[in-house]
Amino acid sequence: MDKKMLKEIEDADLPFKTKNDLLKYLESRKITREQFDDIMGRIRIEYNNTRVEPCEAVGVIAAQSIGEPGTQMTMRTFHYAGVAEINVTLGLPRLIEIMDARKNPSTPTMTIHLEGDYSTNRDMAREVSWQIEAAPLHEFGDITTDMLEMVVEVRLNRDVCKKRKISVEDILDRAPAKIKERSHYRDFEFEQDIDDACLIFKPKNHDSYQNLFTLAEYVRNVIVQGIDDIERVVVRKENGEYILYTEGSNIKGVFEVEGVDTSRTRTNNIAEISEVLGIEAGRNAIIDEALSTLREQGIQVDVRHIMLVADMMCMEGEVKQIGRHGIAGEKESVLSRAAFEVTVNHLLDAAIANEEDILEGVTENVIVGQPIQLGTGDVKLIAKKRVA
Repeated sequence: MDKKMLKEIEDADLPFKTKNDLLKYLESRKITREQFDDIMGRIRIEYNNTRVEPCEAVGVIAAQSIGEPGTQMTMRTFHYAGVAEINVTLGLPRLIEIMDARKNPSTPTMTIHLEGDYSTNRDMAREVSWQIEAAPLHEFGDITTDMLEMVVEVRLNRDVCKKRKISVEDILDRAPAKIKERSHYRDFEFEQDIDDACLIFKPKNHDSYQNLFTLAEYVRNVIVQGIDDIERVVVRKENGEYILYTEGSNIKGVFEVEGVDTSRTRTNNIAEISEVLGIEAGRNAIIDEALSTLREQGIQVDVRHIMLVADMMCMEGEVKQIGRHGIAGEKESVLSRAAFEVTVNHLLDAAIANEEDILEGVTENVIVGQPIQLGTGDVKLIAKKRVA
């Protein structure tokens, strides 16, 4: 492809992605000037045919395009990528979760890609999974509750610690600190014995059996290795590389683990993505999650409809839900808010606050019986007054 053709593509009034796809397609091919002109002509025709006309009611069309096929979606969970016991919410419940911008999805999961040798060596991939999967203290040794001495005794198994690549000293230091920091439980004292790999916990109230059993429960379940929010990790080999699938999500913690490929690792928790990686990443996650949810059900929706919804949800710098606690409840129009939910409250609050409705949107104009200000309703004809 010569420089003149390259310059024509760069100067063309086409979307950035279309130009990129065209360059990738043409760079490895030898084409004549006639063929190039034919390709560019067809692309321009297709692009112009798919552009939105001025005054088009894009919101209504997007709502119909997503809502109509949404009625065919099923209510179900799914075994994630064939992995036993890891369930992921799909179908209509997942689409509702996305549109409601839920802070915590019902089944948070992560797909963790590895880099370098970690992605091809099973043992190294397994080591990364141990750094991520939350491992409670009872997996590293025996825990006994001595009711006579009123203590909880932990005896670590050095072989297990060696296999899981964690030192005894780390566990002995981490367990009491984690109980205080993560569980906010401080009614105990402890003694360490590194030589015997032993840790003894004593409740501050020596006369209360309830305190002893409460302490024993905290000791058994304190997380001493891995990331607290990730309950389970499964290692699978796909397309020649090892990938980790998790039950639970903590993208910030996972990014700090050595061997994790941060550019490809993803979570289904949109709020977490937005918080850690920014609002643009959150917008992309909404588009990707909504599209993949619809595609899994065999439903094809034009990406531009999903993009419009994602833009509306993220335009103020944070991920907002579509419903009454987000976009619909924050509209300028009083009648539009009232038409959505809790009608009387909105009208009463507006009357008290002396609000005015300037009737610009679709909903409020339909309510009062005026033509909506879209399509032909947005066009005003002005005739020049004839001077005699």
